Amino acid sequence: MALLIKNGEIITAGERYKADIWCENETITRIDKSIPASAGAEVIDAEGKYIFPGFIDPHVHIYLPFMGTFAKDTHETASKAALIGGTTTFIEMICPARTDDPLQAFELWLGKAQGQSACDFTFHMGVTRYDDKAEKEFMEIVKRGVSSFKIFLAYKGALGVTDEELYQTLRLARKLGVITTAHCENADLVLKLQQQLLAEGKVGPEWHHESRPPIVEAEGVHHLMTFAKLLGAHVYIVHTSCEEALREAIKGKLAGVNVWVETLIQYLLLDKTHAELPAFEGAKFVMSPPLRDKRNQEVFWNGLRDGLVSTLATDHAPFDFATQKRMGEKDFTKIPNGIPSLEDRVNLFYTHGVNRGRIDLHRFVDAASTQAARLFGLFPRKGAIQPGSDADLVVYDPAYRGNLSVKTQAMNVDYNPFEGMAIEGRPSVVTVRGEVAVRDGRFVGKPGRGKFLQREPNHF
Repeated sequence: MALLIKNGEIITAGERYKADIWCENETITRIDKSIPASAGAEVIDAEGKYIFPGFIDPHVHIYLPFMGTFAKDTHETASKAALIGGTTTFIEMICPARTDDPLQAFELWLGKAQGQSACDFTFHMGVTRYDDKAEKEFMEIVKRGVSSFKIFLAYKGALGVTDEELYQTLRLARKLGVITTAHCENADLVLKLQQQLLAEGKVGPEWHHESRPPIVEAEGVHHLMTFAKLLGAHVYIVHTSCEEALREAIKGKLAGVNVWVETLIQYLLLDKTHAELPAFEGAKFVMSPPLRDKRNQEVFWNGLRDGLVSTLATDHAPFDFATQKRMGEKDFTKIPNGIPSLEDRVNLFYTHGVNRGRIDLHRFVDAASTQAARLFGLFPRKGAIQPGSDADLVVYDPAYRGNLSVKTQAMNVDYNPFEGMAIEGRPSVVTVRGEVAVRDGRFVGKPGRGKFLQREPNHF
């Protein structure tokens, strides 16, 4: 069925104008003034509303084995939550154990998503070890449509890579035209600080931050910059949380490194005092890198405004507070890391960014959609409103007012880190490739309709 969206104001990363949008065969086929409705077409009146390209979350965890447990969302629940919040595409991290074969891990993660996700999806392929066999499998995975790697300069002995493996990964990425996303913390320093704090009896969630202070994250970024410059690799720093780390990335860029920076919605709105809440409540807010001093928030708002920070993501990783987070009641290093935020990213970004005058509408779209599409080989299929693009559209109601709550969320987890926060605006209608998936905060789409998005390397 054809879809016609009328009377809305189209907002992209670079344009703003009023027009109608005609969608057919999953794509946008016409943009014009006053397009007449044809028989059988579904018509959506977007009067008084914005029309944004579908938002892209470039960093989520859905199937996630971590610290002996698993993240709570399934691809069905996570994709519904994403769509309700206006995210029509997400990029999931494949995180195999060091002993896993990369190709088997890719097929496992793909099998979890296919036929289950209601929105479109793709992956960053985790490199957790590097040898001749793994290298051949990484090359095969790239042929199958995954044009980005993920490395951890943290989690020593688990997901973390050695310097030799880092070198080999970036060398292969450069050869294949693949961008490498990186978790930057110095793994040895984290391990030593954790051991020292636990030996001193400092076991609560409030000590998690002290085991991974800003200098440790900054050193991880500096380390990556050294290798990336040497090898001419394209790198993307995930979940950047503090000014010290951002400065190292900017220094790298000024020195000629092909580097881009991501931050997360929680770093813009929450701070380390949340992880210091009494009665173990702080465990809800334990993630790595940790929430930082409040002074960092304005640094990242400014960075997003000026383009020093390219993208806004979530690092969505939902673990129940009542059971899973409590695994670390006597040892903060055993608290599963991460918070749920996939559903709320866009509305909070709009409320506290656009409505507070920190960013304009174009940068809002760019940071939450278009930059990720460009960086990860999806543009202009995604992240754009133009003929030939997928008809992923968000009809956004700026007049909506509401509050976030675990009682009303679609995410499959027992708390919301933004509980009680007000939102000023939300999606009224969300489409995925021309089919309506959400109306006024309710999922009305088809579970399992999401497609695996194959991407070509060498798109820089």
